[in-house]
Amino acid sequence: MKHEALLMMLLFIPFALCALEGAASEKSKAGSHIAPLQVSFADTLWDGKRVPDGQQCQRFGGNNPSTPRLKIQGIPAGTNAIIMEYSDRSYPPMDNGGHGKIGYSIPEGTTEIVIPSVPGHTFDVPEGFFVVAPHQGPGWDTAGAYMPPCSGGRGNAYYVTIKAVHRSSDEDKEFKVLGQAALELGTY
Repeated sequence: MKHEALLMMLLFIPFALCALEGAASEKSKAGSHIAPLQVSFADTLWDGKRVPDGQQCQRFGGNNPSTPRLKIQGIPAGTNAIIMEYSDRSYPPMDNGGHGKIGYSIPEGTTEIVIPSVPGHTFDVPEGFFVVAPHQGPGWDTAGAYMPPCSGGRGNAYYVTIKAVHRSSDEDKEFKVLGQAALELGTY
């Protein structure tokens, strides 16, 4: 009985490894269709090295903090929205969009755009914007769509992931990603 179980395991392992290898290659093929975007600051206050004074959260003295204006180029055909996912790379609970995921509707056919800034600590976003997911730290600082850098000056690294997407309706929370880039916001 033991030998039969061992034989079954030995036969199953190569099959499982082949299946996993095939799944991994399918996943990477899907990712290869995502176009690289060119993203830069359209705001001289931001340089990608340090978060500008006053642009940290209110808990640590921020003065009307907001997202930086972003210039996005190379937007692929079919894009009708841009998603910005704000993150703290140094603090895992606030990484991967933990500081808020905000969308901006654009006309299809747009290849280049400057995205206006969005104020922090509020759900009242400017016209054209929509909240994909609010920031994940409402107990730490004021709730809202976007929480500005809020580490208290510990040197955490902040960044934004920008995605050019197609969404089938204004209510749709599922997006087809057509283009993507990341931009360092700086440390705070």
